[in-house]
Amino acid sequence: MGRLLLLLMFFSAAVHVSLSATDPRDAAALRSLKEIWRNLPPSWTQSDDPCGFPWEGVTCKNSRVSALGLSSMGLKGKLSGDIGGLTELKSLDLSYNRDLTGPLTPRLGDLQKLNILILVGCGFSGGIPDELGNLSELSFLALNSNNLTGRIPPSLGNLSQLYWLDLADNQLTGNLPVSTPDTPGLDLLLKAKHFHFNKNQLSGSIPPKLFSPEMVLIHVLFDGNQLNGSIPDTLGLVATIEVLRLDRNALAGRVPSNLNNLLNINELNLAHNRLTGPLPNLTGMNNLNYMYVLDNFKSTSLDTDFHSYA
Repeated sequence: MGRLLLLLMFFSAAVHVSLSATDPRDAAALRSLKEIWRNLPPSWTQSDDPCGFPWEGVTCKNSRVSALGLSSMGLKGKLSGDIGGLTELKSLDLSYNRDLTGPLTPRLGDLQKLNILILVGCGFSGGIPDELGNLSELSFLALNSNNLTGRIPPSLGNLSQLYWLDLADNQLTGNLPVSTPDTPGLDLLLKAKHFHFNKNQLSGSIPPKLFSPEMVLIHVLFDGNQLNGSIPDTLGLVATIEVLRLDRNALAGRVPSNLNNLLNINELNLAHNRLTGPLPNLTGMNNLNYMYVLDNFKSTSLDTDFHSYA
């Protein structure tokens, strides 16, 4: 009788394993997160099969976890565990969980198929891991509104598919990194449309090398930092720019005359710097609706039809 019971138990376990819809590697990785996160959705505690008996926020394809979306869930804990084991993950969104704290794990760099990484509005601190530069398929990176410190890793220049880069509203310091013969830099992000670096503590000058005619940037947001030096005239080479915000820095010197090449621009904000006049002729900017130059020029020439604040 005892042997029969043992055989039945073994058979039952084997059936459970064979019927599990989740790849064992992914199941183990999610269990590791389950052990360190609190305030999880109830479904996470009702089964051990995240794909077969679906856990809220978990998307699967062919038994592999392809997306993890747990935005605004009130999660508490750290981003650690074996998250790097989710090797088929393409989208990770943990945004607006203010009680997710601590450093960003370097294991994020193991998610080689990741296309979207959104960690907006959490409580993460420490530096941005260099390993994020390993995510060769990443197109959307949003780390804004956390407590991140340290420098912007030059390795982010390896993200050749990136079109959205948002590091705003953190406590990042140091220079804007550009490439050298030995290291990558932000100037290599030729598919990027969004450079959101505002509301940090970035310092140094804006490198002229950061911009080139090959770029397709739409939003360049550097406001609210500690940037100094002059505005590089290479900005005038990026004809796609629609919003340029350089306000609330310590920029000095004249505004490059070739900014009038930015025919698509609709907002230009240079306020609260140390710029000197006169302001270049910008009358060719027919799409320009808002221009802010407060606390700059001793003499300005605003012969335009747009709404301006001098």
